[in-house]
Amino acid sequence: MQWQDSEQISRTLETVFNGILATRLRDVPIVNPTLSVQAVGFSRFDEDWLGVLITPWFMNLLLLPGPDSEWRQQLPSSKLVRRYPYGAFEFTLASDALLGAYAQCSLFSPMFQFENQATALTVAQTALQGLLTAPAPRAVSRRDLLRGALGGRK
Repeated sequence: MQWQDSEQISRTLETVFNGILATRLRDVPIVNPTLSVQAVGFSRFDEDWLGVLITPWFMNLLLLPGPDSEWRQQLPSSKLVRRYPYGAFEFTLASDALLGAYAQCSLFSPMFQFENQATALTVAQTALQGLLTAPAPRAVSRRDLLRGALGGRK
């Protein structure tokens, strides 16, 4: 699939995962019935499209390949590490007949800790914003310096 913009991505993801919910996951006990499928914040990051997908059974960071993404031909279940301002994250590749190749990094599963869609949406937006923001540098104390704990390493 050739992704054009965030609206196309959101519409397609929500259609595909609502179909999965209605067929394969109907009456499955891992589904939080107070939640719905929602694609959140998809935008370009380097050569890929990055966003969060909320479903009643998981919340994942999702990567969709841009035209120059080198991983689009890798096999499903392969691992992919991507660096963001916050740090490195490992994604698992998957494929769907309607979506083509995509990569996912689990944030929450199952979703029972969310009492409503508004809470899940706030968490998804916060997670995405956090991923794209470098952590604040922490002051190095004399004790850290002597223990060799610079940059959070011990």
